[in-house]
Amino acid sequence: MTTPPTPPSTTPPTTAPAAIPSEADPDKAPSLLDGAESLELTPAVCDLRYWLNAVPHGTLRSGGILGHAAHVRPLDVVREPGPLNSALTQELAYRSVAEEKATRAIGHLTALAPDNDCMEFYATQLIDEARHAMVFRSHLLELGVTEHELADTVARLAATDQEQILVPLENLGLRVLRDERDFIGGVLVLTVLVEGVLAPAAELSERKWRIFDPAAADIERGAAVDEIRHLTVGSAIVRDHLRANPHDKERLLELIREGYALWAELPTTEQLTHREELFQQGIERHGGLLGDHEIWPGRRLADTTTRERIDTGQDWAARLQRTRLAYMGLEEAI
Repeated sequence: MTTPPTPPSTTPPTTAPAAIPSEADPDKAPSLLDGAESLELTPAVCDLRYWLNAVPHGTLRSGGILGHAAHVRPLDVVREPGPLNSALTQELAYRSVAEEKATRAIGHLTALAPDNDCMEFYATQLIDEARHAMVFRSHLLELGVTEHELADTVARLAATDQEQILVPLENLGLRVLRDERDFIGGVLVLTVLVEGVLAPAAELSERKWRIFDPAAADIERGAAVDEIRHLTVGSAIVRDHLRANPHDKERLLELIREGYALWAELPTTEQLTHREELFQQGIERHGGLLGDHEIWPGRRLADTTTRERIDTGQDWAARLQRTRLAYMGLEEAI
């Protein structure tokens, strides 16, 4: 008896997923500061295929789209009314609005991208920033904010910082991107004057909240892994542009100087001081929970001061900017 032929399979062949790049794996990636200073990534490497493999299967593997595992929760001392709750809810509201504004600005970068590699990269960064805004906003629900109050709470908590800090930065970015349609200028503003300044604060935040709110720390870690890619690719785009167009250097230096002058006028130190003072009150009340947890090697978080944390964060920001500007060939701006 003849065996009938096996009908052809209608199931498409499967392909083993590509290895997750180490810089996209939260368990293997360097710190944001070390990664942004030492790694070299380009838009040709970090294209859409890279993102579709590395982010869902790597960066979001353990924490999911909300940035932390369901069983990882803030301690009660953070969920209850008090200085820790106030410090973190204000920070999350501010970060959520900042990431939302970045998302909208990156829409202009995507539209102005000169080639497919840059277009795909900024399309993925747009999704990254939108997710960051969502996870920072969503974590407020775990800190006692109700769903129907969420939008109003974010608006209320971030109102002053939005008006005094975020809107002036947004106006600079929109002038360059929307009005002048300057792709490279927009990349520079985003990489140096926005993410290059704000990213070190995120690194400090991850370390500060690791014990009091491990969920918030995991959220910050996932966002930091994304920011390593954003900072390094943005720097490579500017570097390659200047290698091909050295005559554009002075114009870009002037843009950085304008941005630095703007930053000098913004009340960022007052903002940071207010939040760090609240955090310090939390340490004074609940420092025993921190044990020997170190915020950086050799320094227990419980022993730090408001001024020390602010100064360290500002030192990190200056160090990162020096490294990135030198890499781009714009060290004269330092």
